[in-house]
Amino acid sequence: MEPVINKPRVVAEVRTVFEDYERALLKNELDVLDGYFWDHSATVRYGVAENLHGADEIARYRRQCDPVGPGRKLFNTVITTFGDDYGTVSTQFRDGVSERVGRQMQTWVRFADGWKVVAAHVSVDLSTL
Repeated sequence: MEPVINKPRVVAEVRTVFEDYERALLKNELDVLDGYFWDHSATVRYGVAENLHGADEIARYRRQCDPVGPGRKLFNTVITTFGDDYGTVSTQFRDGVSERVGRQMQTWVRFADGWKVVAAHVSVDLSTL
């Protein structure tokens, strides 16, 4: 049986957690950001210049990297959900300082304690440098 794609209720739930994640990112609320990542060694975050494996490594990285600037703006955000417990968020962003365009993808899974990012990727479009 195939999962139902984009149930409005599930899309709204993923949108809510993604928007709160983005709010916390702009305010550099590290504990909130940590809480949105699955606390497991299998969690992955590939960034512009870093490859992070495990929630602990991701949390350590957040504490030494430069915070995202308040001028960051998202566009072309696409949320796709599969059934009740799985979704992806893909978006592009401008950092508010340069003309660089970035890309961000997150895979979200519903656990007993809420929606968590299990995999993420952030990159910069080199053609915009």
